[in-house]
Amino acid sequence: MRKTLLTASAAIAAALAACGPAPAQPGQAGAPVETRPPNAPEQKPAFAGQTRGPGLSSNTIGQYQVLASGLDHPWALAFLPTGEILVTERAGRLRVLTKDGKLSPAVAGLPDVFASGQGGLLDVTLDPAYATNHLIYWSYAEADGGVNGTAVARGKLVLGAAPKLENVQVIWRQAPKMDSALHFGGRLVFARDGKLFITTGERSILPGRVQAQHLDATLGKVIRINADGSIPADNPFAKTAGAKPEIWSLGHRNIQAAALDSSGELWTVEHGARGGDELNHPEPGKNYGWPVVTYGEEYSGKPIPDSVTQKDGFEQPFYYWDPVIAPSGMAFYQANLF
Repeated sequence: MRKTLLTASAAIAAALAACGPAPAQPGQAGAPVETRPPNAPEQKPAFAGQTRGPGLSSNTIGQYQVLASGLDHPWALAFLPTGEILVTERAGRLRVLTKDGKLSPAVAGLPDVFASGQGGLLDVTLDPAYATNHLIYWSYAEADGGVNGTAVARGKLVLGAAPKLENVQVIWRQAPKMDSALHFGGRLVFARDGKLFITTGERSILPGRVQAQHLDATLGKVIRINADGSIPADNPFAKTAGAKPEIWSLGHRNIQAAALDSSGELWTVEHGARGGDELNHPEPGKNYGWPVVTYGEEYSGKPIPDSVTQKDGFEQPFYYWDPVIAPSGMAFYQANLF
């Protein structure tokens, strides 16, 4: 039996996982995987199984090999067709892990990075035609005077003893920029049609948080652009007066996890409030609630002001975690090991 498994991780490590020789056994659903008390016990899910779902057991034995160590807050990986691995360090360095396990010097040519708090060099991904054009894309926090925001750039990767980037172009910038070192989002996913999805955060501070609901701002959104930074004509708000035409969906808090499923559909996992981390299937033009409709509570333990858990016109998460797990990465696994 072939199964699809969605995994959400709380950290990214430069490690390789390989399954041992023991054959996989069918998974068994059991008691809820969460044994800790919920952060917001007074809140009730909108439907059965939306939170505290049953655990899935497996007899598969994993083996792990450390490929690199000593990295400074590694944030993302991208696998080159020639066998090397690109690794971002949040402090502002892009490294190449060679096939023989050696880390390169920092790749030259990156723009200046605002490396403070949660900001820095974030995701990296390959152009769908990387084998011929050698283009890579990366997200990062960019400073502009006393404010900052998420930006996305691309450039041609030149490998070698001193790897570098050529023809660097910034293709997208979050607007407006804010005076905050939190909630940059930053995950990059190419769709099968070649369009680029970008996830953003609402910067945590109140002036940014409310803009997750505003169509004239790209805070707290899923963004969809063409590979050169231009706007697809079929985006849901491309013809809406006053709206940012690159917006795909809105009402998000801080998405750091995104991946395509086997049918090419986008799924995201976002850092929600405490007890409100969410798994969503962002669809064009839809509103996922934050901060108006949300589960969980403030990290101070106080209620989220003027919010409810359900309201007409707002999407419910496919799943939410209570208590908090702080997910920052996800992947779909499609095989029969689990």
